[in-house]
Amino acid sequence: MTRRLFALLALVAAWLGVAVLAAAPASAHVELLNSNPADGARLTSAPPLVSITLSENIGIQPNSIKVVDQQGTDVVSGPVFQPGDIAEQVAVKLEPDLPDGSYLVEYAFVSADSHPVRGTLAFVIGTGPLITSAGAVSASTGTDPVTDALFTTFRWGSFLGVALLGGLVFLLVCRPGGRADPAARKLLTAGLWLSGVTAVAGFLLQGPYVAGRGAGSVFDPALIEATLRVAYGKLLLLRLAAIVALAVFVRRLLADALPDRLRSRYENLGIAAGFIVMLSFSATGHAVADKIMFLSVTADLAHFGAMAVWVGGLIQLAVLLRGKYSAAEAEPALARFHPIATWSIVVMVVSGAYLGFRLVPSVEALWTSAYGIVFLLKLTGFAALLLVANMSRNAVRRGISGRGGTGVVTADLRKLRVSVGVEVLIVAVVLALAAALSSMSPTG
Repeated sequence: MTRRLFALLALVAAWLGVAVLAAAPASAHVELLNSNPADGARLTSAPPLVSITLSENIGIQPNSIKVVDQQGTDVVSGPVFQPGDIAEQVAVKLEPDLPDGSYLVEYAFVSADSHPVRGTLAFVIGTGPLITSAGAVSASTGTDPVTDALFTTFRWGSFLGVALLGGLVFLLVCRPGGRADPAARKLLTAGLWLSGVTAVAGFLLQGPYVAGRGAGSVFDPALIEATLRVAYGKLLLLRLAAIVALAVFVRRLLADALPDRLRSRYENLGIAAGFIVMLSFSATGHAVADKIMFLSVTADLAHFGAMAVWVGGLIQLAVLLRGKYSAAEAEPALARFHPIATWSIVVMVVSGAYLGFRLVPSVEALWTSAYGIVFLLKLTGFAALLLVANMSRNAVRRGISGRGGTGVVTADLRKLRVSVGVEVLIVAVVLALAAALSSMSPTG
């Protein structure tokens, strides 16, 4: 390993350590601050409404508050609204002159980072018994386990789809002649299909995921309508539209004999569509719930974009090194990809350190919370990826500046096939961990 890589890893470790020590916890999921009536309150008269104050402004989400009596009858007389000047406060009006008895308040909100938060509280009018009091927000979202597993799996697939699409940068910049390679084109096609299918699946699963219902209710019209009302659903539809547009631009860019003027135009349009796709991820993740939202979303966008360019290039590089291509064809692409990979890693390190600074609440949280443990596993996987990437880098360096013989370069390419293959496998694991992190609360 080179001294520069040691220095980079040491810098990352020091930066991340200081960042975690100094970090102020970010409220990644919405939290209930107080309610009126309070949980367990005993009232002498019926309240005109039930209000809930949250840790963030979630807007008005229809049917997010439900109040029932002891028989389970709904006693709400109007839609959810904001009763005053406090943006974080929502309420529902109750039927007039409610009789004495115990009442249960059920709430279910979607936080800014698209995750569901549910809970219950209870109050009594008169001197009767309290039917139940489940308290404030639980650390668990209460999602159906099958729905939760499917949601995380499709999110992993969506990350992989974007990574495959990042290989377009490799083809356009590092290996222009590879546009005619069927395998390289199939990877981009797979990325488009995977991104599109996972966007549709994520949209359909969001309703059951928030409502805590099984995957069999994905086509429930009420749940689909609820998803359409929140930012997450709208951003997923925007992502799907951008993917369709990107498919058109990719097809044009891979066409033969495209004039330079048109090629430049489609490249710019492709960049714009790709930016929208990546922004739809960053605008629905933990970063959007941070108090310094602009910086956190920008860091997340840079982190995600650098990942796509690097990982997409690695996968395309694995195709190039399959064995049928000569060193003379591989060498220029490797030389062009080297600085791109280096700067992608730098961007990932810097943006990842900042996101760790904003999201991880304390040092202890790294080993006392599920989020912290998965975060450490992801860091470990990334460190392993850097080690293997350094082996690939050394092989590329020796191949390009080797002793001039084709045999030496070919021997290095054989080693490179192994190291790049290992990199791709590690990347798949790291992306799975990233998908798991995206559905977990840093403060949970």
